[in-house]
Amino acid sequence: MRGYLEDLEVGRTVEVGQVTVTAEEIVAFARQFDPQPFHTDEAAARGSPFGGLIASGWHTASLCMRLVVERLIDPVTTLGSPGVDELRWLRPVRPGDTLTLHVTVLEATPSRSKPDRGIGRFRYELSNQRGESVMTMVALGMIRRRPVS
Repeated sequence: MRGYLEDLEVGRTVEVGQVTVTAEEIVAFARQFDPQPFHTDEAAARGSPFGGLIASGWHTASLCMRLVVERLIDPVTTLGSPGVDELRWLRPVRPGDTLTLHVTVLEATPSRSKPDRGIGRFRYELSNQRGESVMTMVALGMIRRRPVS
């Protein structure tokens, strides 16, 4: 999915990559950004409705974004994002889970006010090693249009 707005093929889905989550990463992220006991304390997490340590949803979203930045977006054509339309955490992410990211192009719309760019709309889906969806997100990206020669 690298390239200019015109290169985006609506309906196309690609597998972006995988990441495995460790207990140490879950606790470190949560201590800094989401210090709830089921994210930071294994003993307390066992007594929670989750029955064990789980990653913060924000940690899961951050892992997704890292895969997108490292393996999907084109630094020449990407101009940032105006936001996210939808974000859903569907299942807990646990230590040892390996998450796989699939991204689908939903739309590629040229800007009416800025002819050098447009907006791509994408559906991100993170699944665990059992093929269960753990997070979905619909995100927007500003992308350069192909220069006119």
